[in-house]
Amino acid sequence: MMKKQFHAQRGFTLIEIMVVVAILGLLAAMVVPNLVGRDEEARIAKAKQDISALENSLDLYRLDNFAYPSTDQGLDALVKKPSGSPEPKRYKQGGYIKKLPTDPWGNAYQYLKPGAHGATDVYSLGPDQIPSDDDIGSWNLDK
Repeated sequence: MMKKQFHAQRGFTLIEIMVVVAILGLLAAMVVPNLVGRDEEARIAKAKQDISALENSLDLYRLDNFAYPSTDQGLDALVKKPSGSPEPKRYKQGGYIKKLPTDPWGNAYQYLKPGAHGATDVYSLGPDQIPSDDDIGSWNLDK
């Protein structure tokens, strides 16, 4: 005759569960404050990267065509051959970028030639969309 063996099932006790919940609470209390506010820092970093990439594309445009696009031609000149003056005589087939990015707040990047801070200015008005000292531009990428 076969003997049946019974195995006692063991679960977690209420104390063990409470200890785990307390540890998770402590970890969350230490980690969450470090993450709060980082989303705005990430948006600013993304805007700076986009502006740097747009500046590099503008430099390639200038090397090929001997001039930057005018303010009227704008950043669209990096995507499709612009009309008007200055006329790009050696425009690269396919453009200099595939499509224009929008800033992390969903708005178009701004472009000026001549710029207030250099030969050209590429910038985002930031989250407030008001021209002010907190704009993120080609002149303050290292900040």
